[in-house]
Amino acid sequence: MRLVSFLQVLLLLAILAYLTLFTLENPALVRLPLPFGRGELSLSVGVTVALFALIGAAYAALLLVPPVWQERLRRRHERRERRAVEERLTATLQARLGAMPAALLATSPAPGSDERQPL
Repeated sequence: MRLVSFLQVLLLLAILAYLTLFTLENPALVRLPLPFGRGELSLSVGVTVALFALIGAAYAALLLVPPVWQERLRRRHERRERRAVEERLTATLQARLGAMPAALLATSPAPGSDERQPL
């Protein structure tokens, strides 16, 4: 899937480069009709290409926003669930340690400490 996205970006960059060359070689005016028949807008080819490139970039950004937003929400949800599980485990451990007799806790050796010493 990443390869397809990479190829799409390369293709878009190639098209933009071609349009830039076209703009540099043709400094003419382009007449763009306005909506609802209200006349036309005369722009140079360079400004027109830049305008449509910006519109394309905005469209691509709008396509990328929903997956990024969903990933952010998923991570927040996972973080909240992990915190809840950790709190439950901590409460369970504290309850079990609180239920143990104090004498047993005081007399049990620390894990890993060996009371025998080498001769």
